[in-house]
Amino acid sequence: MHMSHNGQDLQASMGMARTSSESTIRTPSQAAPQSKYDTASIMGGIYGDGIIALKGAFERGWVQRVGEDIETLFQEAIKRPSGALGRGPNRYYVEIHPERLRGFVDLVTHPWVVAVCEAVLGPDYKIVELGFDIPFPGAQNQPWHRDFPSPVETVKGRRLNSLAFNLTTVDVTEDMGPFEIAPGTQWDDSPEFENGMFPPKSFSPRYLERAQRRMPKMGDISARSALTIHRGTANHSDKSRPTLVLGVDAPDARNAERHDLQISRRYFEMLPEQVLQHLTYRVVDDLEEIEQAHTIEGLKMADS
Repeated sequence: MHMSHNGQDLQASMGMARTSSESTIRTPSQAAPQSKYDTASIMGGIYGDGIIALKGAFERGWVQRVGEDIETLFQEAIKRPSGALGRGPNRYYVEIHPERLRGFVDLVTHPWVVAVCEAVLGPDYKIVELGFDIPFPGAQNQPWHRDFPSPVETVKGRRLNSLAFNLTTVDVTEDMGPFEIAPGTQWDDSPEFENGMFPPKSFSPRYLERAQRRMPKMGDISARSALTIHRGTANHSDKSRPTLVLGVDAPDARNAERHDLQISRRYFEMLPEQVLQHLTYRVVDDLEEIEQAHTIEGLKMADS
């Protein structure tokens, strides 16, 4: 891991690294290695079904540590006003600070995560959100929805400018309220959508016909357009189903306005350049409680 004595040194080294790489003319024998993940396949999946996945991306031990951190952070958040946002009965969403998650750097530098971000969002993508969703036993079906209204870049320009990565911390089974998605619906657009996010009940047959329940195992990771219509389903088990969420934007997207990624000065000085250059953040002396702005009123009640 790259270390720096102070923020100025780190910023200077970042600037020097960018300058030197941009001024270098590579001969074919010096060309940067190509990603082993195919750009066309990534683009085809995100623009087609609206979701793709990589099985076994992380070791189970690594995922167990993520699960331990999520449990600690949830217990802290549930005690604070607005620390854990309701996403329906017995279902919560919590935004977190990157340095409170031991595997953050491993996650955002994973070659598949990087390849997907670069393929869909371009080389200047920005990480804007880190959090987790937990449906506990007794969680009910959510209404079909997308996570925010479709931007003009998608509605008019037919371009997707954001991604959501999901990583489960448990082996998901049918009774645990798996995530359900309706492939291809990231392009759906109608003035009947409530708040641009919730399709009318009359659209439900379309989503039920397409619906796929996702049952990933520990170590699997997925990437999707948050515009693809989806919902959490009822958790009939006696276990919770924590899922880590990473939100990433293209340069022209504005989802960072809903979030507040903070890093302490100490953590800033430890982070590799590869992470910092793709992170939307503010540096603080001491981490502050996150004022969560991405409330979704329509998800506070179960689907009727």
